[in-house]
This record gives sequence, structure tokens and C-alpha cells, in this order.
Amino acid sequence: MAKTESTLVNMVLALLIITAIAGGTLGMVYKVTKEPIAVAKLAKQKKAIEQVVPGFDNNPTEEVYELESKEGYKLKVFPCKKGEELLGVAISSKTDKGFAGEIKIMVGLKPDGTIINYSVLEHQETPGLGSKMNDWFRMDKGNQSILDKNPSNTKMVVSKDGGDIDAITAATISSRAFLDAIMVAYNTYTEQNDSSDATSGATVKKGGQS
Repeated sequence: MAKTESTLVNMVLALLIITAIAGGTLGMVYKVTKEPIAVAKLAKQKKAIEQVVPGFDNNPTEEVYELESKEGYKLKVFPCKKGEELLGVAISSKTDKGFAGEIKIMVGLKPDGTIINYSVLEHQETPGLGSKMNDWFRMDKGNQSILDKNPSNTKMVVSKDGGDIDAITAATISSRAFLDAIMVAYNTYTEQNDSSDATSGATVKKGGQS
């Protein structure tokens, strides 16, 4: 009996030691990789802003403010200016309606809400199907492109559902989700502008990340 108890104690001690070592190792890895990951995320954000609203000469991340969508999403809005002129805003938006979960995008809107461009930041959609959203909705083919269109006079819904946009072939759910993320950004921004100045009442955070 004593031998059995001794073996059990040794096993428990061994497991505790292994767990402690594993936890310490993970903690060290996290500390080592935390800063490079943050730097890479900021670089990706900067590149996305430049892509969706080109030509600005200010630093949009220094003027970023936050809006909350009716869905409860916190959206970061990056004003892009040339001199004193507001060229447009880059808005980090998202939806949880993707085929495989959450989709995050950056979309550029002119002051009147017209779509300038977009960048897909994160998604887990099916490779070769839903992943085609990276390019599909800017291709000048049929009714695929959403660029230079304004949701006020273009129904940003897939044609299968009575809208004006052609869905990705064999990826209707991903297409619906992508367009939902676009509309989350558009509705949140334009509704805020309709009710008050876009910067009033907004939570301003320097150097924000999406």
C-alpha cells in the first residue's frame, strides 16, 4: 500500500513540475513575441489605411476616434486628410456572420459615404471560396465591385437576396457577411454624422489598433 501511495505522490509532483515548466515557458514566449506581434499589427493597420484612402498627408492614427455600432461593435475611425481637406475615413469594421466566424475589414469611405476601397484584415473563411472576398468585390466584372458605390443608392446585399451585388461563386454566406461588415461601417458612420459632428462624443484613442 505504501508503495502505491509513494508512486501516486511522485506522479502528482511530476505533473506539477511539468505544468510549472510549461506555464513558465509559455509566459516567456508571450513576453518575447508580444511586442513583435503588436508592431506587425500596427504595420498591417497602417498599410490597410493607406490602401483604402490613398493620398492623405496627416497621421490618421493620431486622430482616431471610436464609434459604437448598433450591433455593439467598437469601430475605430481614422480621418484621412490632405491639408485641411477630409479625403475620407478608414473604418475598421467587422461581423460575426461569416461562414467560419468573425470577419474583420478596413473600409474607406468618402465624406458622403461613397466606398473608396477596402482591405480584409482577418477571416477564417474557406480557402478558394470565401477567401476570394480579398479581391472579388473590387473586380470590375458584372456587379461584383463595390468601389465608387454609395450604399445610399446601391443596395449592398447579394443579388440572390434582392440586392445589387454579385456574391462570390459558391460562397454566398461569406459574401453576405462581407457586405454586412461594409454596412456596419457605413451605417455607424453616416448615422453619427447625421446626428452630430462625427468627432463629438466619440472616444478618442491615440495609436489605436483594429
